Order: sequence, then C-alpha cells, then structure tokens
Amino acid sequence: MKVQQMPYEHIPMEELRGEMRAIIDGVKAANSAEEILALRQRYLALRVRYDTAVNLCYIRYSCNTADEYYTKEQEYLDEIGPEMGSLGTELSSALLASPFRAELEKALSPVYFRYLEVASKAMSPAIVEDMVEENKLVSEYSKYMAALEFEFRGEKLSRAALAKYFKDDDRETRREAYQVFGTEMNRHAEKLDDIYDRMVKVRDRMAKKMGYRNFVELGYYRMNRVCYGQPEVEVFRRNILQAIVPAVSRLRLENARDLGIDTYRFYDDGVVVPGGDPKPLGGKEEIFRAAKEMYHEMSAEAGDFIDMMMENDAFDVEARKNKWGGGYCTEIPAYKQPFILANFNGTAGDVDVMTHEAGHAFNAYLIADNKFALEIGCGGMETAETHSMSMEFFAWKYIDKFFGENAEKYKYMHALDAFSFLPYGTMVDAFQHIVYEHPEMTPAQRNEVWKELEASFRPHIHLEGIPFIEDGRRWQYQMHIYESPFYYIDYVLAQTAAFGFLLQSREDYDLAFQRYLRLMRQGGEQYYDRLLEEACIPSPFKEGALDALAERVEALLRQVKPTK
Repeated sequence: MKVQQMPYEHIPMEELRGEMRAIIDGVKAANSAEEILALRQRYLALRVRYDTAVNLCYIRYSCNTADEYYTKEQEYLDEIGPEMGSLGTELSSALLASPFRAELEKALSPVYFRYLEVASKAMSPAIVEDMVEENKLVSEYSKYMAALEFEFRGEKLSRAALAKYFKDDDRETRREAYQVFGTEMNRHAEKLDDIYDRMVKVRDRMAKKMGYRNFVELGYYRMNRVCYGQPEVEVFRRNILQAIVPAVSRLRLENARDLGIDTYRFYDDGVVVPGGDPKPLGGKEEIFRAAKEMYHEMSAEAGDFIDMMMENDAFDVEARKNKWGGGYCTEIPAYKQPFILANFNGTAGDVDVMTHEAGHAFNAYLIADNKFALEIGCGGMETAETHSMSMEFFAWKYIDKFFGENAEKYKYMHALDAFSFLPYGTMVDAFQHIVYEHPEMTPAQRNEVWKELEASFRPHIHLEGIPFIEDGRRWQYQMHIYESPFYYIDYVLAQTAAFGFLLQSREDYDLAFQRYLRLMRQGGEQYYDRLLEEACIPSPFKEGALDALAERVEALLRQVKPTK
C-alpha cells in the first residue's frame, strides 16, 4: 500500500490507558513466564497500533506543518506521549521485578533486559507533565523553523533552498547567501533563545525530580546507552581533539590553497572541489533511477528493499514552504514500511539522502520481523547511524551512476566532509554537556561557550564577517540541540565506524559488506561495543583509539584527491 493511502487512526487515551493497565496488572499477577510472554505479545500488538498512529501523524505533519488537522493531532500525541512512556516504564519495572525473570531472560535475551533497566531510569510518573511541556517546546521550535523564509536575489527561499548557495563555486555568492542567512536568523535570535531557555529549564527540572544531579545523566539514559557512559564519551572527545582535529585542519587549509583562498572563512567550509562541488547528473527522477540500479547490484535484499520503497511512494523529497526543514527516516509498523523525508536542493546532498536515509530504511526493512524491533529497534542511535553512514561509503562502488565523470570528485568531497564533521559533531556534544551542567547560563554565556569550542575544534575557520555566526549563535541552527539532546555524538561515533567499513571495503568489498549486513541484522540483540568487535572495528573509547584511523583516512584522502 502507498504511504499516502495508509489510514490514520486517532486512538483515545482512555482506550490506550485501559489496555496498558490490564497488561501491567496481568504481568504483576502472572503465575508463569508463559503468561507474561503472552501478555508481552498483547503489548506488542498495542504498540504496533499506537506507533503506527504516531508515525503516520508525524509524517503528515512534517510534510505540511500548516495542515490544521495533523497539527492538532500532533499536539494531542505530544500530550499523551509522556503518559504512554510512563506506562511503558511501569511495564518494564514489572518485567524486571518478575519472579520469573530468569526464565524470561532465557526466552528473550539478557541484552533486552539491560535495555529495560536503562529505560526504567529514563522515565518517572513525576515528570509526565514536564515531558508534555518539553514536547510542546520541540513542536514550537520545529514549526517556527519550518516557517522561516530567506530573501535572496529577489526570491523567498526556505532554509533548504537557500543552503544550496552555501556550496556555490562563486565565493561572493556563498558570502552573500550566508549574509542573508545570518541577518535573517539574527531577527529570530531572541525567540530561539527563549525557546531554548525554557527547554533547558524543563529538562533540568525533570532530572532533579528523578534524583539526578543534572540533565546529563538523564539524557544518557534517554539515549538508551547500555554499554558506555559519560566517562567513555569524554575519552572519545579527547581522541577527536588529539587525532582528528589536527588532521582535519591540515587537510582543510591545504584544500583552501587549492581553491585560491588565503583566509579560510566560515562561508568557505561548504566547498571542497576546485571548479565547484560535483552535482548529480539529474533531478529526482534520475537520482531515483540510479539508486534503484545501485541497490539491485548491491545485493538481492537491497534490490527488494528499494523496489518496495518506490512502489509504495515512501519518499517525500521536494523542498517547499511549511515542510519540516531537515531529513529523517521513520517506520510505519503496521505495514512494516519505512518512510524517508528530505529536501532536495540540486546538490550532492540529494544523493546522500538515497544512501544515508536509505541506510536507515534498509535496516528497518531487514529487522522488521525481529522480536525486539518495536521496543528497541536496532539498539542505540550510535548503532542506527552506523547503518546510515556506512551505507554512504558502500555506495562509492556505484557512485558513477549518480555523478558520471565527476565520481572521483564526489568521493573526495564526501570523505573530506565526513572527516571534517567529526570535530563539528563532537563540538555539538561538548556544548550540550556544558549547557546542561550549568543550566543557569544566560544566552550570552552560551554563545561565548560556542565560540570557545569553535576555536578548539575548528581552529582553521575564521568566523568574522557573518552576522549570527560571529556572535556564536550557529548552534541555534542545529535542530538536534533543541529537539534531541545528546544525540549528536552518536553521529560522530557512527562516522568513525563508517570510516572503518570504508577502509575495509577498499581491501575486500564483499567481506566488508557481509560484516555490515551482519551488524544490521542483529538489531538490538547485541551491545554496540560487541557489534564493532564482530565487525573488526576497534573500540573508539580507548585512549589513542583514533590515531591510526586519522592517519589512514588522511592518507586515503590524499590518494583520492582529484588531480584537476
């Protein structure tokens, strides 16, 4: 069935609450593990129904944030979501306290119960009202940002449409586009500060109600981190600073000289290849055709996956007013159907959608029948992003289908951008730790923290001359900081793993791809560090763990660098 035809169901909270209470009470009163396993199946059926409604609503709301019906439904789901989360935590607690736990662990998995333990630490009935407030603030931010328009050379453009000029070959065009961007964003800075102030306060309040020192600890539990914590992430950030930052700065300054740039400005950071970054050979139809060919050549499963996605119109990729400005992949459980939203703008990023977001979707397709797919999916988000970022690199073998004679230029651009992302993504994570450890900070103090982090993690970039950017406000444009605290380091962890797969694929593509498929198929049945070990990728949490990776990726970039 096509996604647009899938019926949306408004589910009354009274019905959901009654069914959840019956399941929870049944688990508490059960006389055997078998009874509990049967009740779990009943719970999973309810989750299919509820998650289908939630995700269909979000799809339709994000495709058109001005749609009155789905705006109201989104508000309703924002209201009831925390209570459903609280009931889910109560069910988890009942399972954890069951006298039949040993039998249940044997029937299910010890890893599954570890996820239940972490989830139980992320939720409490005491914070339900606060979570409702948090959800409303997230919706307020996303709707506010979706409505922004930028007047550039006589046109009113969405953020996504303006962004293509950030990568224009002409330096003055880039500067002008960023000038327009910064000037307009400055008009909204106080509003964005206000939203974030309220977010920080409500999140800090939730953490303290649950007995945590600050939101950092709670945030880690919310991210389902079951095999590492704040100390390991601190080591990882040090590894990025010590090994990756110097290598990225060397490569970026060398690239700037190739571009004829003496002083590396912020608006130069989007361009890599002299003569202009490569663009896809065509628009949506050509990109979709190339993607279909690629996935069919990649493997039989990948071919079946892309056919299903296209037959069911499981993409919305055109940029337009009132559409959510980012990109995502989600699933519609009742139909075992992934869905991808993006905003094509005629740049190489359009192709990345068909690799990155499709990497998420391919994983959802592979684990659709996994017994833990609904509850823990593929595990933590670091695992999920490993799927997507690695697929970007496995696509290199077929990238000429999208870029023709500019395929090598794309590889260089893609790898340098991905390598450069590691310091930026780590900086976002460091910023959030500081903010939530000091929730009393003023907006001006937060901006100063961001500028200091820019100097440490991206020392080669000059920020002067662009409003909003030079004031240390770039973080306000990073949706994850508002909507998904502590998510961003998962991208960085995943990117280092993806580079591991890239390096393996250069030696033995088929072996690397089989390791990748194995990692994806395991879903949430294994811990992240164990998944990396099985894929022959070193743990990123050991001191000096990224030294060899930095050296090998820098060498690879010099190897694939276009000669003209």
